[in-house]
Amino acid sequence: MTKQAKVKWAGDMTFIGESPSGHSVLMDSGSESGGLDHAIRPMEMLLLGAGGCASIDVVMILKKARQDIKDVWVELDGERAEEMPKYFTKIHMHFVVEGKNISEKHVERAIQLSMDKYCSASAQLAALANITTDFEIREVD
Repeated sequence: MTKQAKVKWAGDMTFIGESPSGHSVLMDSGSESGGLDHAIRPMEMLLLGAGGCASIDVVMILKKARQDIKDVWVELDGERAEEMPKYFTKIHMHFVVEGKNISEKHVERAIQLSMDKYCSASAQLAALANITTDFEIREVD
């Protein structure tokens, strides 16, 4: 039997989530919903999950392509519906790749492969949200 994810109330509007792999994260509803602003909001976690999933893919693909990457990150903007449930309607991912002699073609391909084939989190969110991407390459020693 596989281990389940679990979310346990920790008082006020704070909750502790435990992943099936045994890692924990603190979540809070935020002061606008009666929380104490102790931790990340669940919808923020969804956005970060998509960014993390895509970033893992991009790094793996660029390493496999023997690109000399030094740093990679993605900046995420998300727009949510006005009415409940306030799901994401638009998400933009701006990837920044730092390294030496990085190929624009390889970065573009890595992002495209992540979005079209590998990133489950982005694919899940894309069911309701329009996801767009762009990137920049920064030359560093």
